[in-house]
Amino acid sequence: MFELRIFFGALFVYLSNIMALKQTQHLKLLQKLSPQQIQLMKLLQLPTVALEQRIKEELELNPALEEDNNESENEDVENEYDEVDGSESEEANDFEEKEIDKIDDGYELEDYMDAGDLDAYKYEISNRSADDEVFQSVVVEGPDFHSQLEEQLGLRDLTEKQFAIGLYLIGCIDEDGYIRRDLDLIVDDLAFSQNTNTSKEELEEVLKTIQEFDPAGVGARTLQECLLIQLERKPVKARETHLAIEVVRTMMDEFSKKHYDKIIRKLNIEDDDLKDIIAEITHLNPRPGNSEGDNKGQMSEVVPDFNISVNDGVAELSINQRNLPDLKISNDYIEMLKEYSRAKEKSIKEAGSFVKGKIESAQWFIEALQQRHQTMLVSMHAIMEYQQEYFASGDESKLKPMILKDIADKVGLDISTVSRVANSKYVQTPYGTFLLKTFFSESLSTDGGEEVSTREVKKILQECISSEDKKKPLTDDALCEILKEKKYNIARRTVAKYREQLDIPVARMRKEI
Repeated sequence: MFELRIFFGALFVYLSNIMALKQTQHLKLLQKLSPQQIQLMKLLQLPTVALEQRIKEELELNPALEEDNNESENEDVENEYDEVDGSESEEANDFEEKEIDKIDDGYELEDYMDAGDLDAYKYEISNRSADDEVFQSVVVEGPDFHSQLEEQLGLRDLTEKQFAIGLYLIGCIDEDGYIRRDLDLIVDDLAFSQNTNTSKEELEEVLKTIQEFDPAGVGARTLQECLLIQLERKPVKARETHLAIEVVRTMMDEFSKKHYDKIIRKLNIEDDDLKDIIAEITHLNPRPGNSEGDNKGQMSEVVPDFNISVNDGVAELSINQRNLPDLKISNDYIEMLKEYSRAKEKSIKEAGSFVKGKIESAQWFIEALQQRHQTMLVSMHAIMEYQQEYFASGDESKLKPMILKDIADKVGLDISTVSRVANSKYVQTPYGTFLLKTFFSESLSTDGGEEVSTREVKKILQECISSEDKKKPLTDDALCEILKEKKYNIARRTVAKYREQLDIPVARMRKEI
């Protein structure tokens, strides 16, 4: 009887679970990006320099893609396409179609070789015209920052263990010249990765040796330590140098916040002494790692993606193609595909599928580059037309309020697409080279009801701050009053926001003695 109850109980649970399971149909409308669209979006957001590197990577990864260096070869390729898909016998064509169907579901040879309309198939791309200039970058290589430190380490009288610790510490120095990792963590790293048992005291001893290297201040752990190293290494220490050392060692917080009154009271000095101290400290290098002439951070080149020239008051646009190579599909891969399409062996069919995949990938990449070029050209042309008065004269007061939606509506593209075009792209004009997104700004109404660009207001702020009395810099409230006098009714918090966007510190931090 007990077993029967267990049976019916289990049966009841089983039937309940079955009743709980229901099959339902739902109709959903989803929008997904194809691989080609994703590739286009990724290429679209790349600036010219990054695009060069991306093309090089694709040429290395895909053997079916190659640079096009000979126009006569292009004609031969077109003829090969005609021969493959146009002048073959009907039997051969029927056989090819059947075999390609077997190699790759859903794809025909005509997807790659359409003799009826070769222009519709973009098997090559030309990024330059005959009149375009080709710029070659000259790169001079020398010993890098870390190599120079290692050379100086080798000149010191160190034990084998100290030398190994020194090399590891040099490897921990960042591009600014600092060791930002805690020494206790470095002790653990040496034990696990280098099998070197050491202590924090040993590290500090070797680190003091590194801090004697050039450039002065290298190997510091904080800005305070970096400045102290440079001050103490001065061969001749004047009175202001001793005072500067005292300020950095004991009053760094007051100095960084420009609480000069507190420094004057604590040191019992005059204003002229404080000026000498400030000059002594501000002439030090807070980033010794970037003090070398070969510093990449300071030597970075801005390559404009667009070029706008003005002739007789009319702005003309061109895209900087720089050293972008012309691309095409490899003729060798076309021949291989033609041979594999006739084969019946399974292994050869698999090889044919691989070749077809590479050709397809090359085709997508070439078409994505073409679409990128067209999208950038259309979007930038719309921006140039929208800001025609500015580009014709260079007067920033002529800039109109412009948001991404304005350009998106004008060219019929999505806002995200226009955003990718504007992001990280530079435009070279007769008035300077500017980040493209700086031309986008919200509108602001004056007291007279006129709409102006927020960039015009920022320019007024910059002019006011650059001409202010540095002993009594203008506060945000004062700047707000000046703008109101100029008929710009802006709140103080908005002034503070614009000032921060211009990377201008508060009045107290702009104060000079």
